[in-house]
Amino acid sequence: MQAMEFDQNNFTQEVLQSAKPVLVDFFAVWCAPCKMVSPLIEEIAAERDDIKTGKVDVDQNMALAQQYQVMSIPTLILFKDGKPVNKIVGAVPKEEILAML
Repeated sequence: MQAMEFDQNNFTQEVLQSAKPVLVDFFAVWCAPCKMVSPLIEEIAAERDDIKTGKVDVDQNMALAQQYQVMSIPTLILFKDGKPVNKIVGAVPKEEILAML
C-alpha cells in the first residue's frame, strides 16, 4: 500500500476514526530532512498492512500542524484510537520509526 495524503478535509475520517493505528508524517516539500524520511514512510506503507501511513503537508495544512504542536519537521506522530500516542521529531533511521510502532 502507498502512503496516503492527509489534509484538513480527510484527517478526521482517515486518521482519527481509523480502526488501524495511523503513522502520520508532518512534512514540507522544501524540507531536506523530510525528503530523507519520505522514502522510509513509503517503505513502511508497502511492508505493513497492520497500520495506515500518510503525510500532512504543513504548509498546506497549518491548522493541523498547530493542533498537534508540530514545531519542527519532519515530525512523525502515531495515532491509535484517534489519539496521538507516540512522536518522533527529526530525521531518524527506519529502525527507530519501526520501534515506535
